[in-house]
Amino acid sequence: MVGWALNCSHTQADVPAHRVVNRNGRLTGKHFFANPTQMQELLEAEGIKVVDDQIQDFEKHFWNPIQEL
Repeated sequence: MVGWALNCSHTQADVPAHRVVNRNGRLTGKHFFANPTQMQELLEAEGIKVVDDQIQDFEKHFWNPIQEL
């Protein structure tokens, strides 16, 4: 659902869409970026390790709204 909402937000600036990954931590939305490695590069600039389009230590970075809100 988040991916669809972001897809409709093309007119919005500075939306951190690179942080939206699938439930397993895979970079399934990378084809929506300017180049195939941009999503990974943005995540790595934030200190997230990515190997083979998969976030490493995903449980550490996962935001669970049920627990957080």
